[in-house]
Amino acid sequence: MKYITFITGGQRSGKSSYAQKLAENLSENPIYLATARKWDKDFEKRIERHQNDRANKWQTIEEEKELGKLKLDGKTVVLDCITLWLTNIFHDNGYDVEISLEYAKNQWQQFINQNFNLIIVSNELGMGVHPEQEVARKFADLQGWMNQFIAESSDEVYLMVSGLPMKVK
Repeated sequence: MKYITFITGGQRSGKSSYAQKLAENLSENPIYLATARKWDKDFEKRIERHQNDRANKWQTIEEEKELGKLKLDGKTVVLDCITLWLTNIFHDNGYDVEISLEYAKNQWQQFINQNFNLIIVSNELGMGVHPEQEVARKFADLQGWMNQFIAESSDEVYLMVSGLPMKVK
């Protein structure tokens, strides 16, 4: 049953909506795995909007960093999103890219070592403006390397463009 679908794209490109549609086609009781940390009031509103977009049949699990400890065998899961998960890891590791990448890869390998339908949402940061601040450039590198790592272990990869899924793998 194990099948991994990776959906990447720009901000507000339709990634989450597409992921939810895929999950609802696979399961009557999908799981929404939220990785967001409530940084401020604006972020709380974003989280609330995402919650309101999901039907009551969804079970929500919140996990900011330790994906490897979750046991989701036999489930259909939407992980939303890798970018926020990496932000938490990067922040908590003092903005060190190498330590953060090693930790993220380790957690990822533990997490995907189970029998489930996993649909992953991530942002494609490297296609826009080159960040002005050093920490933002480091994070864009971290995100790009982790996206490559996840795509490699995925069965399917989609790039969302203006609400349209473009199959890459």
